[in-house]
Amino acid sequence: MRGSGRGIAITSVIVVIVSSLWFSVAPSLGQTTRAFRAPRTADGRPDLNGIWEAIGTAYWNIEAHEAKAGPIVVMGAVGGIPGGLGVVEGGPLPYRPEALVKKKENAENWLARDPVVRCYLPGIPRATYMPFPFQIVQSPEYVSFSYEFAFASRVVNIGMKSEAPVDSWMGWSRGSWDGDTLVVDVTGMVEDTWFDSAGNFHSDALHLVERYTPTSPDSLLYEVTVEDPKVFTRPWKMSMPLYRRLDKNMQLLEYNCVPFVEELMYGHLRKTEPAVPSPGRKNE
Repeated sequence: MRGSGRGIAITSVIVVIVSSLWFSVAPSLGQTTRAFRAPRTADGRPDLNGIWEAIGTAYWNIEAHEAKAGPIVVMGAVGGIPGGLGVVEGGPLPYRPEALVKKKENAENWLARDPVVRCYLPGIPRATYMPFPFQIVQSPEYVSFSYEFAFASRVVNIGMKSEAPVDSWMGWSRGSWDGDTLVVDVTGMVEDTWFDSAGNFHSDALHLVERYTPTSPDSLLYEVTVEDPKVFTRPWKMSMPLYRRLDKNMQLLEYNCVPFVEELMYGHLRKTEPAVPSPGRKNE
């Protein structure tokens, strides 16, 4: 009993020492993260140049979700959808009642309705967190985003005030700097893109405010505030880290998915050749 008590006392001392060390170090760790200052370009702005990629399951569903089988059961585990904690802040998406009905219909008819299944451009913000890398190239006047999926791209005009002349798949992006954060105001998007493969959608009134903030030499914090009064009762936000691809000789490769979907989209239009009569038989 005496040895047992001594052991407990020693353990308690160790816990106190470790706890003291942790609380003395933890603030400095937080301060180091907050104090990170990104490398600068020639014009003094944070250098965001590089190839980046999101790691997570937002592509499948931006909200929290369980793992489930893929759409083609005979493929077994291949094509299965992994579970995820979600990237939406502040609870469920604030759908209007009629919009929530459409969202559920989209989810039930995912393969038939999801624009990405047909190789349409993914739009913003979905292009950011698809399982494909994208490249940022910046200058004082412009920041270019090139996405590997379907050759998607857009140019952010720094300081531009003009409105979108027409709606488009990748929208109209106007940029500004808030300290070390690149802020992108996105409007003018067609209503045909989705947020994910779970049927979460928007209307032609979609307005986004994106924020790209360097958090380390090889990571960015991506935040986007979503506003669409036709679909949602209030603005909402999602956020996630983006990671620099450090692979040797890393570059964007071609992912031209158009040939992959030709049969899906146009196979029913194929002309059927008439049957050729067998030799020696007369046509009746």
